[in-house]
Amino acid sequence: MSSRPYAIVGSGINALVAGALLAKAGKPVVVFEREAVAGGCMRTETLAEGYTYDPLATTFVLWVTGGAHEKLGEDLARHGVEFCATDTPTGVLRPDGSAQVYKMDRAANVAAFNEVAPGDGDRLAADLDGFAEDASLIFGLMGGDPWSSKTARMIGKEAWSRGTRGLVARMGKALQPMRGWLETSFSGDLNQAIWAPWGLHAGLPPEAAFSGQMGQIIGFALEAAGAPIVKGGAANMVRALTGIIEENGGEVRTSAPVAKILTHKGAATGIRLESGEEIEAAGVLASTTPHQLYGSLLQGAGAAPDRGEDLRRYRYGRGNFQLHYALKTAPGWATEGLENVQLLHLTPGLDGVSRASNEAERGLLPAVPTICVGQPSAADPTRAPEGGAVLWLQMPDAPRHVKGDAAGVIETPQDGVWTEALREAFADRVEDILVQHIPDLRENIVARRAISPADLEGMNANLVGGDPYGGACTIDQFFTFRPFADSKRHDTGLRNLWHIGASTHPGPGLAGGSGLLVAGEIG
Repeated sequence: MSSRPYAIVGSGINALVAGALLAKAGKPVVVFEREAVAGGCMRTETLAEGYTYDPLATTFVLWVTGGAHEKLGEDLARHGVEFCATDTPTGVLRPDGSAQVYKMDRAANVAAFNEVAPGDGDRLAADLDGFAEDASLIFGLMGGDPWSSKTARMIGKEAWSRGTRGLVARMGKALQPMRGWLETSFSGDLNQAIWAPWGLHAGLPPEAAFSGQMGQIIGFALEAAGAPIVKGGAANMVRALTGIIEENGGEVRTSAPVAKILTHKGAATGIRLESGEEIEAAGVLASTTPHQLYGSLLQGAGAAPDRGEDLRRYRYGRGNFQLHYALKTAPGWATEGLENVQLLHLTPGLDGVSRASNEAERGLLPAVPTICVGQPSAADPTRAPEGGAVLWLQMPDAPRHVKGDAAGVIETPQDGVWTEALREAFADRVEDILVQHIPDLRENIVARRAISPADLEGMNANLVGGDPYGGACTIDQFFTFRPFADSKRHDTGLRNLWHIGASTHPGPGLAGGSGLLVAGEIG
């Protein structure tokens, strides 16, 4: 390269978005990934011959509704990225077989909610319409730079139109927990149950502040965009973003772990790989956790800020557990009407979600885990042989360190470490619940793969303890407080060094938000 490149540490969604946008702007870019494949949580593998699955993340609703897609969507399509979705993005199934589904159709959803409990559907419409009126404010705060003049102008405009007190009241309303929203809006337990698990996909249990607002955001997004997946697997997204970088003169290097960020006189000047190779850089973007950045990559850098106390206080959230199936035929649900639901939650309801989340928070294997069953082949038949199917299961609440079993059945190790035996025993618990709803499941299995929180961290160093969100998403570690209370933009205290990724604003998810913001800041 004729000039020093921007060196990007890591190759997750935010790193690749930043790399693609910078490369398109004419900046030389090199992305460095420690693993043998790029993509972070975007991976696609073969579960059995003819069966393709995404072992980690799979749903791109935040992408198709976000700003990065607006800038890169045409390029991605040119590189062959195609999104697939059914018209039934989500639903809930309870132990007694009762179910509720949510479609990309407001009238159908209102009617279904009203059938369960008169008035609930009307309340759903009112709540979603109310959110729509405030969408520009909420999305502007969640996806924009909280310290930018653009955000300041937006807040000023809102304060002028609403009044200062009205704006403060709206912000207070946004802090409502999921339980508060559901119990005051819906009288039907089934209607509450369909939303109760969704905060978990943002790392928030039903009692957490802001989880109710997240429920409305998700309901709004699912109705508008569904639950899209990438045809052929999430790795096609990685290949396309990599292609954009490479066609603009950039490079993505795998099996290239970065050992140190080089600094001089208060500025980042390059990186050193574990192999000893050094690369001078015009700037460095680190898509890492705070502990990796400040406790490892900047360790010994004379000008690096002392973040020891901040790192001590920084908390990671509950772990995640994945379970995947290759099936000979499509699952035969005992309850009718579930075959096209892309993300179906199996749970007793609001209290069941709360209980499982609390048990995992206390280090216990949930007795009745909240199970999210993804049916990718319902939207993308290419993922399985003709007539076959894949199931993508996620348990959003699993203990990072195991202290015991809430059911008192599974023997757990004294050191709290996930073992292969423990992983398979917990997978069996999940499968036992699944069989209650898919009676012929076991004789239909071609292959099964369970992935514990420890396995997740082994696959991606950013998933500390299996936390897929880069750190707890509680209000004290979110928005302008992410990752630290004094965080400003994606500043690190060193010139030409930016912190991006799930641990930074706007937080986790396949949206590419922090990569978009930093690429825009660099220009």
